[in-house]
Amino acid sequence: MLEVKPSWESWQLLIKKGRQVWAFKPDSDDTEKHLDNVSSLTEADIQQFSKDFSFDSRNNPNSGDNVFRHQYYNQNYKEFSGSRPVLQDAEQQKIVDALINGINYFSSLQNEEGFWSGDYGGPLFLLPGLLIASYITKEAFPKPHQELMKIYLFNHQNQDGGWGMHIEDDSTMFGTVMQYVSLRILGLNKDDGRLVQARRWIMDHGGATGIPSWGKFYLATMNLYHWDGFNSLFPEMWLFPKWLPVHPWRYWCHSRMVYLPMAYCYAHRIQVPENELILSLRQEIFIDEYTEINWPKQRNEVCEKDSYTIQSPVLKWMNIFTNTYEKFHSKWLRKKALAYLLDYIHAEDLQTKYINIGPVSQAINSICIWHAHGKDSDQFQNHVNRWYDYLWVAEDGMKMCGYNGSQLWDVAFTTRAILESDIAQLFKPTIEKSYRFVEKMQILKQHSTHEQFFRHPSTGGWPFSTVDHSWPIADCSAEGMSTTLSIHHSGIVKPVVTEERLKKAIDVILGFQNKDGGWATYELTRAPKWLEKLNPSEIFADIMIDYSWTECSSTCVQTLMEALDEYPGYKTEKIHSAIIQGLKFIINKQKEDGSWYAGWGVCFTYATWFAIETLARARKKGLYDADIIGQSITKANGFLISKQKLDGGWGETYKSCADLVYTEAKESQVINTAWALLSLMAADFKNKQIIDQGIHLLLERQTELGDWLQEGISGVFNYNCMITYSAYRNTFPIWALNRYYKLFLC
Repeated sequence: MLEVKPSWESWQLLIKKGRQVWAFKPDSDDTEKHLDNVSSLTEADIQQFSKDFSFDSRNNPNSGDNVFRHQYYNQNYKEFSGSRPVLQDAEQQKIVDALINGINYFSSLQNEEGFWSGDYGGPLFLLPGLLIASYITKEAFPKPHQELMKIYLFNHQNQDGGWGMHIEDDSTMFGTVMQYVSLRILGLNKDDGRLVQARRWIMDHGGATGIPSWGKFYLATMNLYHWDGFNSLFPEMWLFPKWLPVHPWRYWCHSRMVYLPMAYCYAHRIQVPENELILSLRQEIFIDEYTEINWPKQRNEVCEKDSYTIQSPVLKWMNIFTNTYEKFHSKWLRKKALAYLLDYIHAEDLQTKYINIGPVSQAINSICIWHAHGKDSDQFQNHVNRWYDYLWVAEDGMKMCGYNGSQLWDVAFTTRAILESDIAQLFKPTIEKSYRFVEKMQILKQHSTHEQFFRHPSTGGWPFSTVDHSWPIADCSAEGMSTTLSIHHSGIVKPVVTEERLKKAIDVILGFQNKDGGWATYELTRAPKWLEKLNPSEIFADIMIDYSWTECSSTCVQTLMEALDEYPGYKTEKIHSAIIQGLKFIINKQKEDGSWYAGWGVCFTYATWFAIETLARARKKGLYDADIIGQSITKANGFLISKQKLDGGWGETYKSCADLVYTEAKESQVINTAWALLSLMAADFKNKQIIDQGIHLLLERQTELGDWLQEGISGVFNYNCMITYSAYRNTFPIWALNRYYKLFLC
């Protein structure tokens, strides 16, 4: 039995149709009623929280997800009772035993719906946005949630008193001011020693006027920053002709779905009334007196700690125009634009069952709907109900996740990892549950407003999280289809996903391919790269359009190769052409050192794994020039070998993503090691000793339970913000061990 600390037991994870909600001492298992009769929190409870959620982030700021894992392990773990393969060689037997123990342990964390819940936190600016929405709308979180949020924020305070944009980051103005304001919203006194230290960091770095634009927006809604200090978001832009390359429908969907409600709030100048807290905060976070600050001069001021991208001259000229227009704007046009924005927000709410595309959109959309319809409206209360889909409890407290979970994504990877060899036959219940979940998560119909509000065709696709979220993604659709086919081929289940549904998935994947031969995320690339010159964020890169990525492209090409085998008479020429163009894209993305850069994982080992898997499979099928593929794989192998550490493993830090240069971790990471091993084995690399050394590291790092400890953060978005994938530490070591077993031990 694993230790479950007393106050951990007060929290229960409720599951329903992929939805996951943490509830404090719930009266029922119903996710819709998780706030009914919320138990009162005593002073003794609070003291126990402080003890049980004490977390030292100095050595590793990544939590081990122990609240969930310990509970589920104790409830569901069973000793493996199957017929374990027996090998003559003792060292080889250790590998088989480690593989079986790893699958058996992780299977105990799978819920009855078939997916693996887990921590998808990491970014530190998400929870403050939700707390600000809560404060503005006077929809307070229950006291137990507030206490755990405070604990989380303090657990990730840096030693210099500040906070970064994510849990491994150095302190920034954005991170520090947002957490500071959040803690004051949660009731902390300004004289608390930890806040005094944070305030000192803010003052030493120029004060909150230097917060980047997203922070300026949040502070403006809190009446802590004047709207005159914020560059116009020009709501009328949404009324432009659709053929213009600057129309917002062409933006990357996450950007347009963030700047959409931002524009609504900006135009209405939404902000809380002055009160004691607001007046005090104005004195706490600014160097100059609030009333004496020249706000227009602060529009483009950004603390050097936060400046990841620099405003282009084009953006500066556009801001001059739009800020001038703001003084003379047409009231009729503004009213029409705002009506359109609200209609768009309503459509997003209905299309996603109020989950919204992501956590930032969820918080700001909530403010807009509250403003338009009031606190007691069904629309706003539907938003409030979905706030809890984004909250996660771990041993470091309560955080806000980067999505409503990574359910489908984790199921797809983990299932394919188990199915890598015939070992999967020993874990039929795990595969059966996975299949039920994957089958239920396929998107089978579109909302009636789908085309009206610029959504990419989705019927047949799969989302990253749940079908209710309803945003299909290119590589998630490919992973969903590939996982389905893998399960069908295993013979473990009776197929339920029909040929018609899988052909629709093929159509979706084909429809996602860009003109450059690659695949982006949610949509086709809708505008030229020069639109990036209008990126106003300062903290993120390449957010304006949806770019083709090596990882997304590799997954889609692999799945289309499977489609050729599965349905040889279905759109054969079109699929074959798509594969060839995709392979060209992948080969052209390879760097001189043999690596590929990843947009969604840390980092070069991640993308290189995807690329090699795809190229090796294409070589075996004779789909592309063997010499070109061979040269590419040889270069990639050379890159991987050059990065192997003395202990046999591989390790990258998040700096690889932000700096675009391979940055070695002090210690090997099991996830990076597994990606490198999978790559070398897919490439049929001949020096088995190098592979054996990596496998040995995985065995050394495995715990007695069959788990692996959480190490460095492994996910990323927009180059500069990191995010947690708690399942990766299990999925990829299992996959690497299983492939080794298939290739060398069967």
